[in-house]
Amino acid sequence: MPGKIRKRSPLKAPERPLIALGLEGSANKLGAGIIKHSPDGSTDVLSNVRHTYITPPGEGFLPRDTAQHHRQWALTVINDALKKANVSLHDIDCICFTKGPGMGAPLTSVALVARTLSLLYNKPLVGVNHCVGHIEMGRQITGAKNPVVLYVSGGNTQVIAYSQQCYRIFGETLDIAVGNCLDRFARVINLRNDPSPGYNIEQEAKRGKRLLPLPYTTKGMDISLSGILTSVEAYTQDKRFRSDGPREGDGEDIITPQDLCFSLQETVFAMLVEITERAMAHIGSKEVLIVGGVGCNERLQEMMGIMAQERGGQVFATDERFCIDNGIMIAQAGLLSYRMGFQTPLAKSSCTQRFRTDQVHVAWRA
Repeated sequence: MPGKIRKRSPLKAPERPLIALGLEGSANKLGAGIIKHSPDGSTDVLSNVRHTYITPPGEGFLPRDTAQHHRQWALTVINDALKKANVSLHDIDCICFTKGPGMGAPLTSVALVARTLSLLYNKPLVGVNHCVGHIEMGRQITGAKNPVVLYVSGGNTQVIAYSQQCYRIFGETLDIAVGNCLDRFARVINLRNDPSPGYNIEQEAKRGKRLLPLPYTTKGMDISLSGILTSVEAYTQDKRFRSDGPREGDGEDIITPQDLCFSLQETVFAMLVEITERAMAHIGSKEVLIVGGVGCNERLQEMMGIMAQERGGQVFATDERFCIDNGIMIAQAGLLSYRMGFQTPLAKSSCTQRFRTDQVHVAWRA
């Protein structure tokens, strides 16, 4: 049987070091990152600065308030990134910003900053798809070659694989995203938003002792999460529910917030593992790359690792520096596009809240 012919990458090595500034602000994280691509093919993260808009327990973040936070902190975060990278804006080759998807007002605030810097310093703009930014940074950091990608965050839940210069979506949520599901339940049981609701649910789940029945709703390659959220919320109205733990005289048949966090995590993550395994089987891949904010969850990584090991594969994941929304991932994806000759004209630098992963021409991959 003839060997598989490896296609040559269309991405040529730069003639000199190229430096990009990436600005991210699609949700409640404002990030600025600076990355350098060298002629020898190496990639260096020069700085990666982030500031999070945190609301009180039981509250979410509204677009208007989040946008105001980004406007207030933009200069501080960018200056901090430049200082840590030991470069000035005159040294930057291109300014990359999140074009979408995300929340409209925060996206627009950061895009305005990117446009202003572009005009002031006469630097080209590069609009970046947020999801592709996650994937490219994940590939860069972990060294995964051609993985099935599980992208799980507050606004997106997708199973993705690469083919013919496009990240193709094999399966996705039909309603709400995994991170949104976890965040909303964290508000129901009044968990803190610092450092993030999902992280606090993960810690509470470690103390859970009871797996409660919840809807398991995989629909082919897709999943549905709104029903499971409704069901787990309903348990908080059950007469057996104890928000502050067992009371004196209680029997064993009680439900604690920790049990609900544990049950929610186990059920939702099992659904994600199932649809990811289907995609692996379909394309014959042995690699899984988990990206997005929920990808930091160690229990999700553990469950995915068990599945991958059973298939003779492996899981790639990053830590919170690169999993959670950040500017460096925008800089990485933007600089790859810039090296292929792509720039965003000022007239087309508007943002879009709906910008699907499979709408991007991935020109830098074979």
